[in-house]
Amino acid sequence: MTSAAPRISLADVSRATGALMRRGEAQPAGMADRPQLSDITECLFFSPGDGRIWLNDQRMVLMHTASFGALRRELIETLGLERARGLLTRTGYASGTRDARLVRERWPDSDLVATFMAGVRLHALEGVVKVEPVEFDIDPERGHYYGEFVWHHSTEDDAQIEAYGVGTEPACWMQLGYAMGYVTAVLGKLVVFREVECRSMGASLCRVIGKAAEDWGDVSEDLRYLNAEDFLETRTHGNAPRAVLGPDAVPPTEGDGMVGVSSAFKAACHMLSRVAPTRATVLFTGESGVGKERFAATLHRIGPRRDQPFVAVNCAAIPESLAEAELFGVERGAYTGATASRPGRFERAHGGTLFLDEVGTLSMTSQGKLLRALQQGEIERVGGVQTIAVDVRVVAATNVDLRAEVQAGRFREDLFYRLDVYPIHLPPLRERREDIPLLLSHFLHVYTRMHGKRLNGYAPRAVKMLLGYGFPGNIRELQNMVERGVISADDGGVIELAHMLRREQLGDAGLLSVGQGGALAAGGDAAAAAAPAPEPSLFDRLADAASGSIDIEAMEHRLMREAVARADGNLAAAARLLGLTRAQLAYRMRSVAGRDGA
Repeated sequence: MTSAAPRISLADVSRATGALMRRGEAQPAGMADRPQLSDITECLFFSPGDGRIWLNDQRMVLMHTASFGALRRELIETLGLERARGLLTRTGYASGTRDARLVRERWPDSDLVATFMAGVRLHALEGVVKVEPVEFDIDPERGHYYGEFVWHHSTEDDAQIEAYGVGTEPACWMQLGYAMGYVTAVLGKLVVFREVECRSMGASLCRVIGKAAEDWGDVSEDLRYLNAEDFLETRTHGNAPRAVLGPDAVPPTEGDGMVGVSSAFKAACHMLSRVAPTRATVLFTGESGVGKERFAATLHRIGPRRDQPFVAVNCAAIPESLAEAELFGVERGAYTGATASRPGRFERAHGGTLFLDEVGTLSMTSQGKLLRALQQGEIERVGGVQTIAVDVRVVAATNVDLRAEVQAGRFREDLFYRLDVYPIHLPPLRERREDIPLLLSHFLHVYTRMHGKRLNGYAPRAVKMLLGYGFPGNIRELQNMVERGVISADDGGVIELAHMLRREQLGDAGLLSVGQGGALAAGGDAAAAAAPAPEPSLFDRLADAASGSIDIEAMEHRLMREAVARADGNLAAAARLLGLTRAQLAYRMRSVAGRDGA
């Protein structure tokens, strides 16, 4: 068992960070916990020679506030207020999650106070707003978060007032999205911020309050701005947004996982909304576990066939000898054991949608008969002599490259082009990291309800691991981890790392890695027994290389020269290889050059 996570209040924040620093002020005492403002500032560097600005490993851009205001105004007047607000909220959310990832990877051992305050400093460093904490209370053991902040000099307010003057609604949409994205990514559960005062409404400053979603009650109004499409109408289940469908749609299955705000997820949703009203055949591609069947069901529910059947068949699970009977049906007496006639999947889906999952596993014979059914719109049952007309919209999915299968002679080229009318690629979860906190909250709610448990969320260490893990099994793997954690955790407690991982996973150092310098030790007798023999000490290896005595300055000089050479002269890239900032590397190289010149 791990020790209880600390409860953090405003007094702790004040002791740890002091007042927010103003330009020219000395660093206040007591800022021992990293990242300090100076640490964060060192992450920002410019490369004017090649036209790039970097914040650690993320490329940034400087933009005139007047240009931002013009863009914002055009979005509002082109898209309308509601859609523009949603777009800017989602943009802010994505920025917040990326900054949270930067802090986790750069300072993996920082405590919760320093991590949360890093978001405050990053938001100011990026020129968006100055943040003043008023009240701040977090208790991971209870799944509790409360934060009240004052915003000064809001860029969005400047743009809103310049364009429209003082109004009646708050206007810091992007900043609210940033706060939600950053805190949700750090805490691992959905936190919603509301702006209760705003300069755009005539107030002298902006005041925002953030709380865990379940503590607000109904947050559907707040969360609908996170959805990229109207059909992803937000309803809340205690502590998570859930993407469901419009009022005329069939209710989705519990635990469907249609949750997300990442750009990759939004792109797939945009494509889905475009093709849904048509009759076109759709081919979903993507790795196993990315949610292809759920997207196919969503396509059916938002299309004109929503009131007709949706029939799904996993082609990989059907024996080759039974594939025809499953797809096209069978007449009585067609073969031994066929004691009654029965319709196949095509007939059962008549008027609706037929989803063919893992279509690439069908035999060449079955592929030929499937092609005829698609081209002619009619089928014959096994053992039958009559053709049966069917009106079916076919949606297919595959986790293999069908073009490569065609070239290898394992898939019919004519069938491929028949299916590949409108392909939609579904991204793996590792390309949707902004969605992981939302999915964690969503599945936590689903499985606590299913298994009758009451839990307060996830331990910070578990969140760190999940946000840095590669998820080869994608959403299905995350879903299984959360369900395992819900079952294993004590009622009224939090889900720890060990609750979600199997015994063999606990010894997998690759799984427990959370990024730069953030590997989590496996521990335990089994891990110790499996540990490799210790390597020679660094001193011994360097002494051997130097044939005796060690010249530290020469070693440092050589290491920097080799890093610069490996990076083809790019100091920023060389600095990242050495775990330094560009400014730190440049300073050390100047120092070495000065010593050599002396």
